[in-house]
Amino acid sequence: MSDSAAIYAVARGRVQGVYYRAFTARTAASLGLTGSVCNLPDNSVEIIAEGELKQLEKLIEQLKKGPPGARVDDLDTSWFEYTGRYSDFSVTG
Repeated sequence: MSDSAAIYAVARGRVQGVYYRAFTARTAASLGLTGSVCNLPDNSVEIIAEGELKQLEKLIEQLKKGPPGARVDDLDTSWFEYTGRYSDFSVTG
C-alpha cells in the first residue's frame, strides 16, 4: 500500500462522555481504516488510525468536528508510516 499511512492523534475539549469514541470508531470503519480509540486519564481521547492517506485526511476533518454534544478544542496529529498492525478499528478503553 504505497499511499498508506498512520496517524496518532489526541483530541482535547469535551470529548469524553459524549460518544466521541463511538463516533470515531464508526467514522474510521466507514472510511476503511484500522486502529483504535481510547479515553486518556486527562479527559482527552487518543486515536491511532491506519489506512489510505486520503481516508485518513477525511477522518482528521471529522475528528475536529466530533459528534453532536462534543466540543473539540484541539486535535494534535502526528503522521507515521503504515504498519498493518491492526485488523479492524476498535474502542479499547
